[in-house]
Amino acid sequence: MMRFFIFVFLLAWCGSCSLRGITVTENVTYMEEGYLGELPEKSLNIFRPKKIKEALPVLVFIHGGSWRSGSKEKYSLVGRRWARRNIVAVIIDYPLSPEYKIHSMAKASAKALNWVDENIADYGGDPGKIVVSGHSAGGHLASLISIREEYFDSLGVDSPIAAAVLNDAAGLDMYHYLKEKNYAPGTSHLKTFTDAPQVWKDTSPIYFLHKDMPPMFFMMGGKTYESILVGTDRFMKEYKKFVSEPNFKIQKNKRHIPMMLQMVYTPSRGFKWVIDYVKAVGE
Repeated sequence: MMRFFIFVFLLAWCGSCSLRGITVTENVTYMEEGYLGELPEKSLNIFRPKKIKEALPVLVFIHGGSWRSGSKEKYSLVGRRWARRNIVAVIIDYPLSPEYKIHSMAKASAKALNWVDENIADYGGDPGKIVVSGHSAGGHLASLISIREEYFDSLGVDSPIAAAVLNDAAGLDMYHYLKEKNYAPGTSHLKTFTDAPQVWKDTSPIYFLHKDMPPMFFMMGGKTYESILVGTDRFMKEYKKFVSEPNFKIQKNKRHIPMMLQMVYTPSRGFKWVIDYVKAVGE
């Protein structure tokens, strides 16, 4: 355990160096209180190189936390690391459970992407090269709004998502998972996904795959949670009906949290994969 804390400390210490040559714009409101009559005010942070010669690709990150915890502030090191590789990184907050349910989280995430589409050029980003990403629960939301355009339709806008990066994504088949678990009403993930099986299916990306969805890059830890292993396996079997050779990487010895921690360690394979993928979008 001590080694783990030393590792995290060293990452944080090294991460402080990433302030050099980076401009950080914090707490930019992308959604006002009462939006769509139900949503709270939410904001995002933007990380970009100080010197930008031409519009850069944009990576919008949605944090994990089982849909009930987490914040954009916890991922500032990640934003700085990405920005140092000539990417405009945007890290968002979104409404959390139990006060808000899964549809509200997806609508807020779509609203954040819409704000980025309309404003990111002012920060040196290319609105034609917006990649949405997420880890764990954030990976679920990123995949959901990439595959189901319903959330952008509810805002009256087109999806600006050019591609998606899913890092150890949870909930790709939440319907199957919740049916298997058979939780008592109002407990566990049902606080987020409600007690209604139709909502579980409506918010499971696996059931809405289609030929016109944006390209996706998948990363998964070989030692991640069983629910992610099972859900991803089910998802990929269906995904291959539309994309015969998915861009899918398994890091055999990584667990769930290290799949995200590697994003602040620039020599890591996962970090390089993400950077290379984002920069290749639209080329």
